[in-house]
Amino acid sequence: MEFMSNLMKTSGLGEETYLSEGLLRQPMDRSGKAAREEAEMVVFGAVDELVEKTGVKGEEIGIVIVHSSNYNTIPSLSSMIVNRYKLGENVLSYNLSGMGCSAGLLSIGLARDLLKVNQNTCAQVVTTEITTQGCYKGDEPSKLIGNCIFHMGGAASLLSNCSNLSYNCIIQEEDHHGHMGITITKDHLVVASKTIRSNIASLAPLILPTSERLLRLANHLIKSFHVANIKPHVPNVKHAVDHFFPHVGARLIQDEVQRIIGMSERQMEASRMTLYRFGNTSSSSMWYELTYGETKGRIRRDDRVWLIAYGSGFKCCSVFWKAIRTVDHEEKNPWSDVIDEFPVVDINPHSRETFPYAFEPSKSI
Repeated sequence: MEFMSNLMKTSGLGEETYLSEGLLRQPMDRSGKAAREEAEMVVFGAVDELVEKTGVKGEEIGIVIVHSSNYNTIPSLSSMIVNRYKLGENVLSYNLSGMGCSAGLLSIGLARDLLKVNQNTCAQVVTTEITTQGCYKGDEPSKLIGNCIFHMGGAASLLSNCSNLSYNCIIQEEDHHGHMGITITKDHLVVASKTIRSNIASLAPLILPTSERLLRLANHLIKSFHVANIKPHVPNVKHAVDHFFPHVGARLIQDEVQRIIGMSERQMEASRMTLYRFGNTSSSSMWYELTYGETKGRIRRDDRVWLIAYGSGFKCCSVFWKAIRTVDHEEKNPWSDVIDEFPVVDINPHSRETFPYAFEPSKSI
């Protein structure tokens, strides 16, 4: 004790550092239970604060990396985080140990490499040292040094390869007067276009005919081997579906979706008419569009139906269905009383010239 007392005086540590509860008990408690209590206090405390600061949601975290050099438990610390915060089944979970004080930055390097091959996700990195079971009870001076310098603490950080433009293009926030509202920036159209293209590329192999799949493969090989500088192949999916229902969004978004996919005005009709009749009803608008097609008597048994939605974050998802029956268009629904009045033609032809100026300018990133 005399040796440790003298060492503490020259260690550079102040009097407000932290020891675990187990080490402060009389007698000292170095049990597995005490060590786990320290681990939960430090790790969950750091992650709780990270979540509060960033607002990140469990489904947005695709990678978890935890390091504690000399503490190992089953289940692992990373598994404790996945379970407590109900992260997704596909989350990549890594529990590192034995790598010493440099592991904090080494963990960031691992997160960086994983983010290179896992797009549009977040990596949560937690570094700590659980000291309860690492406390030395012998009398060899060289081993007592660790007791003096290693104290309780931990940190959590969040890394992401999600674009700030994507995240900020639609965001709820207060203005300079404190009034809450939803800001839509001029980046919205660019982000939506990029995200929709990515979604179509993911969907294409599941629904495209063989000829289109071969074109997509050829494009991929040419780009991979740098044979030529070509643009990514945008699959021609319009022949793989009978009915197309893109989220109503706004007129500009509808025009961009139509341009990207090459859909006809007839195929865009349900989306445009839903926007005209009901406006953007957010996540429910897809069902208004589907009902429009049903009420028009267009959806027959075995028809292929594609619904695609996009929104803040920025996210895009698709559902590809096959009708199991011909829908009775006489069923009562929001379109029943007015369906004969649609489609309306020449809807505000000047809207695309004036609407863009209503967008909030992009913010500096």
